[in-house]
Amino acid sequence: MAGAETAGVGGKVGGVMDSLRDAYGDTLVELGNEGANLVVFDADLAGSTRTSKFAKAFPERFFNMGAAEQGMVAAAAGASTTGVVPFVSTFAMFATGRAYEFVRQAVGVGHQNVKIVATHAGLTVGEDGGTHQCLEDLALMRMIPGMTVISPADALETRQAIRAAYAHQGPVYVRLTRDKFPRIHAEDYRFQIGKAVVMRPSAGKDVLLVGCGLGTSICLDAADLLAAEGIGATVLHSPTIKPFDRETLLALAKTHKAVVTCEEHQSHGGLGGVVAEFLSEAHPMPLRRVGVHDQFGQSGKPEKLLEAYGITPQAVAAAAKGAL
Repeated sequence: MAGAETAGVGGKVGGVMDSLRDAYGDTLVELGNEGANLVVFDADLAGSTRTSKFAKAFPERFFNMGAAEQGMVAAAAGASTTGVVPFVSTFAMFATGRAYEFVRQAVGVGHQNVKIVATHAGLTVGEDGGTHQCLEDLALMRMIPGMTVISPADALETRQAIRAAYAHQGPVYVRLTRDKFPRIHAEDYRFQIGKAVVMRPSAGKDVLLVGCGLGTSICLDAADLLAAEGIGATVLHSPTIKPFDRETLLALAKTHKAVVTCEEHQSHGGLGGVVAEFLSEAHPMPLRRVGVHDQFGQSGKPEKLLEAYGITPQAVAAAAKGAL
């Protein structure tokens, strides 16, 4: 299958839970040691975003802009014209919400080489509640022309995605989280911008489960539930929301009876929106989207919120059976 790879068959790796934002901070330090052109901007949240690791190692290349996200993005866009590669970090709600106009105008319109890495996205922000649980960021960022949008599934993929963003010429948005995620990739996994990965092939080929971020881990568990009922589920991990791997999705869709997407985001506009838009034109077929359905988040424990909003393996399995 052109464009696709198979990795980590069976899914979870040893039940390990890792922090995506810690992986980000560590990778920034590694890249800082490898290249003098990397600079980091943060909006007074370095401890939370883990850019504090870079600040400690390279204080002369770290800029705390205070609670001024719009100015931070504008400053990073200006800095990028001098040849440096700016990484900009804050919570997703502020990076894509409060600063949206500046991301569009200062970074997007000029196609500046700025990397926006936002943490604390999705329902798993937990107790901070609906004001801070950004569930619209993938939709907002993918609407900006020329913006690459990435939602890694675990720490290993995060490290590779940050390196890929640094090497990529042009604006990039990377979605990270507060909570730790299960490790799903083996050590030999290799992330590529724009490439989806078959995490679990199925001989039955009844339903194709497509996930990004935490959604892929949920799909892997859902595939186990479906297998116990004799339903064959292939799991496709799509860490790049834009540019989306349409070729791989289409090839797999043509060999399955239905598709289900899963994401910790609004069910429209993000991964589910991308898949629905593409398949409606290229290969209409039964489709269900598991995610948040036109609601804001609320305060609570991450696992309880996922259950309340129906973003669970059981919900994905039920959606698959409904689609079939």
